Amino acid sequence: MKYLLLFAVLLLPTPAIADEIIAPSFDFIASDGTEMRLPGDQEGIGVYLFWASWCPYCRALMPHLQSISDEYGDSISIYTLNFRDEEDPDAYISGRGFDFISMNNADEVAELWGAHGTPAVFLVDGEGAIRFNLYELLIENPPEFDQLSHRQKAQRRAPLWAARIRQALDALIDEVGS
Repeated sequence: MKYLLLFAVLLLPTPAIADEIIAPSFDFIASDGTEMRLPGDQEGIGVYLFWASWCPYCRALMPHLQSISDEYGDSISIYTLNFRDEEDPDAYISGRGFDFISMNNADEVAELWGAHGTPAVFLVDGEGAIRFNLYELLIENPPEFDQLSHRQKAQRRAPLWAARIRQALDALIDEVGS
């Protein structure tokens, strides 16, 4: 195995803050060897993408997430947690020039976070509260989508999702700055 990834999931109950859900904590060694406990060690607002290399929606969304990372700089950190995948996620990410903090074999963390399908995107504030959940935007496709492939659907959905992620980030940054 190219990288040794270790993680321990804390299965303690997580309290809610004012109707907000606190993100479950987990430890891991990232693909680059960095040890972290997330979300506690996250830098700025955490953007958590649960993904798989075979997922056309993930592949369509990742360039948008990179542009969000470039735009927001140090005020956010993007964590990609690969699950349900047999390919080499590090090769996929580095081969496309993405500079995300990556965790492989994140199946247990995905289960803990309720990431049941790909892509799953969560924004976590500095207090560890989940402030955005992409699953809330996943709606039934309009009838005209019936004739489209998953790749075509993904190409249409990814810009919308990225715009909503930016809106949520802007709101969080405004809230923290005020």
